[in-house]
Amino acid sequence: MLHHFFFYVLVLSTVLLPLSPAWSKGIVHVFILSGQSNMVGAGEVPSLLSHNGGKGSLEWLTKNPATAPHYRHLRNDDGSWKQRDDVQICFFDRRGPLHPGYGSNANKIGPELGFGCSVGDAIKEPVLLIKIAWGGKSLAKDFRPPSLKGKTGLNYTKILEHTQEVLRQADQLFPQLKGRTLSLKGFGWHQGWNDRINQTFNDAYTHNMIQFIKDIRRDLKTPALPFVIAETGMSGLEEKHPRALSLMAAQKATTDYPEFKGNVAFVPTRDFYRPADVSPSNQAYHWNNNAETYYLIGEHMGLAMLGLLKTH
Repeated sequence: MLHHFFFYVLVLSTVLLPLSPAWSKGIVHVFILSGQSNMVGAGEVPSLLSHNGGKGSLEWLTKNPATAPHYRHLRNDDGSWKQRDDVQICFFDRRGPLHPGYGSNANKIGPELGFGCSVGDAIKEPVLLIKIAWGGKSLAKDFRPPSLKGKTGLNYTKILEHTQEVLRQADQLFPQLKGRTLSLKGFGWHQGWNDRINQTFNDAYTHNMIQFIKDIRRDLKTPALPFVIAETGMSGLEEKHPRALSLMAAQKATTDYPEFKGNVAFVPTRDFYRPADVSPSNQAYHWNNNAETYYLIGEHMGLAMLGLLKTH
């Protein structure tokens, strides 16, 4: 009888007691980052004299006395860019430790850098970012979810296919993660320009976004997957165009859907806009190629995601 008593105590303790940190070492926290060109990323990394003297580039941010305290952690003592072995990233055929250079090319960043740093600093286990983004794509057509009438968007389907492929081949793509359990933790979204410039697409954005989130959760078999939506806030607080204002309002309104309370967050981004005189370019629809803007968008998306995970 005594033997049986200790057996039941052992079973109950296994079921009821919280897992110790040692038991959770086998987890990889996976986040999907998707959208159009501003998720791809156009923030300049090198400081080029021909681009406004390098102002607003990531290199400039790490040297400028006013901004260096927030960004110098990205560089090694010898000036090279740090690589985060605790945060891995896959952006189609480019993959490896997170570092500057996972934007539209090796000299650009998108929100992935700030996002990866904020979640990587907070989460003790390894992090894997699956970045899936293309320029010039609308939610109404290209990312159109299957629950809406009409043809399912090709890029919606590609999100599912690519995510599943990376998860299936993770041991080969990231040998250092082999043997660990991949756990899909969240989805970050930065998109909107192609819906902003089309009034019909603009008017349907909130409804389309709600269905997109519900369908992604269903198709990835993660019913309450936390979602973070970053505002399409190009041009900053001075923006006055009616379609731009209505698109931003539609993005924020998505979080009012009752089913999304506590699991979908909206990140305002207009404060992160930097004008052309302190940026590498005056390309407003790509945030003037300002690296600080892209970093801050990603950083605050990451902080919002961490907030959702605490309540999830």
